[in-house]
Amino acid sequence: MDGRRPGLREEPGEQNPAYSPTRLPLPFPSGFEADERVSYRDLMGDDTWAAGLADRFADAYGTVKGYVRTYVMHQQLLEHLPPPPASVLDVGGGAGHQSFPLAEAGYEVTLLDPSPAMLDKARRRLEGLPDEVRRRVTLVEADGEHADQAVDGRRFDAVLCHGVLGYVERPEPLIDQLCRCAAPGGIVSIMTGNAETTAVRPALERRWDDALAAFDARSGVGVLGVEARADTVEELSDLLRDRDVEPLRWYGVWLFVDWLEFSGAELDPRDTKQLAATAAVELEAGRRDPYRRLSRVFHLVGRRGPTS
Repeated sequence: MDGRRPGLREEPGEQNPAYSPTRLPLPFPSGFEADERVSYRDLMGDDTWAAGLADRFADAYGTVKGYVRTYVMHQQLLEHLPPPPASVLDVGGGAGHQSFPLAEAGYEVTLLDPSPAMLDKARRRLEGLPDEVRRRVTLVEADGEHADQAVDGRRFDAVLCHGVLGYVERPEPLIDQLCRCAAPGGIVSIMTGNAETTAVRPALERRWDDALAAFDARSGVGVLGVEARADTVEELSDLLRDRDVEPLRWYGVWLFVDWLEFSGAELDPRDTKQLAATAAVELEAGRRDPYRRLSRVFHLVGRRGPTS
């Protein structure tokens, strides 16, 4: 046994030769300030962020946990992305924490988000980046379930959707759009909640009745303080295959740093040595069983068929 789950054929990721393993520095570049409150989700019709939901969101990207998520996801993406200047569509991209570093690396980025408030944060972020980076970024106000129409049928070398799927009632319409927007041979990258670990967080919080109920639950309260649906790797892989996207590899995201909240350990995001060491451990855990299976969220990468 090689520790891989049945039903998902995985290919070893090949590191993009344009990058070194530390291509995204720690701490992250200027323009990604710790006090900005951002998210990758908002598929609601009105601008929920402007109504105050953003104020309930912790300063996630200024914490060790927030930095580690962005770093780990970036490194995992580099194993599959074609070299720059490939085109990237970031669906529900918020303020650009995941896709702006790709623009800095030479990728042509289209960030799509339905929230004017989040797009305003993205514009302010862009103002702090060099002119050549800003020219590589296009902002589009639209929800993910209308992505194909919003980008006028354009096809992209990579389509990202991170932290959004759990906030839609049914995953199929959004996944339809993600796969449709990917060019033949293009990458589809999805990060979402892990339905097989929903009991972990309430148990660590000693909410034992909630933990017991969570073993059979498919949702839980997420970082925004609202209910979020979770998926399994196998179910999501099947949805991709049905749309001619072959799953390549899946990773865990958020394991030890998620648990540290309940251990009393204090991690200083300004301690770059500690931050780099923490990120290295999380990156390795996300590649291996049994650790990746215990992660709070998972990252699934697939490739669209060459003749789609």
